Parts: sequence; C-alpha cells; structure tokens
Amino acid sequence: MGLAGEDGTAEQGEDLKTRAEPALRIVLADDHALFRGGLKLLIRMMNRPVEILEANDFDQAVSHLSAGDPIDLLLLDLLMPGMNGIEGIGEICRSWPDVPVVVISVREDSKAIRQALQSGAMGYIPKTSSPEVTTSALQFILSGGIYVPPQVLHLNETRAETLSQSLRENEAPTSELATGNNPYGLTERQIDVLRLMAKGRSNKDIAADLDIAPGTVKMHVSRILKTLGVDNRTQAASLATQILASSGRGGDKS
Repeated sequence: MGLAGEDGTAEQGEDLKTRAEPALRIVLADDHALFRGGLKLLIRMMNRPVEILEANDFDQAVSHLSAGDPIDLLLLDLLMPGMNGIEGIGEICRSWPDVPVVVISVREDSKAIRQALQSGAMGYIPKTSSPEVTTSALQFILSGGIYVPPQVLHLNETRAETLSQSLRENEAPTSELATGNNPYGLTERQIDVLRLMAKGRSNKDIAADLDIAPGTVKMHVSRILKTLGVDNRTQAASLATQILASSGRGGDKS
C-alpha cells in the first residue's frame, strides 16, 4: 500500500494497478495531519481504487482543484487556515460546480450544517462521527445523495421540516440551480449529462465529453434518476426529448 507525505502529494493504493475500476480522485483538505491520516485509512476501507491529494490549508486545496485533472470528491475542513467559513464553501462550489464538496468539521450546530448545505455542500460529517458512519456517508454522497447528520434530523418536527424544505430549495450550488425554463428540477450540468445519456454514451464517454471525472458522472446519473423518479438510464433517456426541449437544450451537441 502506497505511502504519502504531508505536503499535498498524491497517494495511490495498490488497487490502482490491480482493478479495472477507475480510481477515485479525492482532495483531503485539513490542517491536522493526524486527522488526515485517519481519514485516509477510512477511505481505503471503502475498497475502491483511490488517489488522494492532501492539502493543509484552503489555498492548497484550491491549487489541487485548479490543476485541471478531474476531482471526484473534496473533503473540506470548515476551520482550516485560509478557509473563510461558509463563504469558502460557496466560492468553491461556484468555481467548481462539478466537484462534490463534503464538509468535515468539529462544528455540529444545525445553523452551520444548514448553511454549508445551502452553499452547495453535498454532505456534512461531524468529526465526532464513528468510522462506520463516516464511510457510509461518503459512499452515500458518491452515489448521488446528500448526507445530513442524524443529530440534525432529531430536531423537533417543525424545525426538522423547515430544514428539510430549506435543503430542497437549495439542493444544488447557486450557480447550478434549475431555471424557470426547467420544471423538472435538473441542474444545467445534469441536463448536459442527460443529453449524452440519451445518445447512448457510457459514463466514461460522458466524462471525456464534459471534461469531468467518471465518478462525478456517476453521481449526476444517480441524481438524475432520483429527480425524475425513474429506475434506469433507459427510462431517463425516454424523457430526455421533452426535458431538453423545455430547457431550451433540444439542439444536437457533440
């Protein structure tokens, strides 16, 4: 199993060489080396090929995102150096809307969690979470879900419904919220993915066409199926013509 330093260098497991599944590229941004080391072990427990890029501050995380290679997941400490709290999340989500952002923080108050999710984060994992909860949350997010900590869901019924409604209204980063011309609730990027799905393109081909990571395509496909209430790609493709026409994206694009 490969080892990595603490200076933002890439780390690759043995699975990269032995499995055909594309490696996940994950940016792990936290200023505590010990925590990063523990989280890397948990990520390996997911039994997927992975390449981890470490960052110990906000600027280094941005540097990894700016390098040009597709990133499947960004794990972000809310309180690390250079991170301007919630505003930092919004900045990243606006600049890299295809990168799923997961906040991992010591803060567990419902206000911080709600603001992070409304700013575009796909999940919020408190640092007090157990290893089992953390890995399950990461897998859920990679499959297209939005992870909300259980303690937030244990609010009284009125506050829980208010939070749930707020998250539904702000489910995607602000830069990618569906427009009034799209009554189906898909983001602009999801419409791009759907258009290529309707042409029979594979996730790998879609990733190449849109210059995003295959894992990101998989996440978008999962969310498309969930949003449209269908079970498979064929059913989604059958709705594509109507959806693309309503969104003004009906023209053929390569």
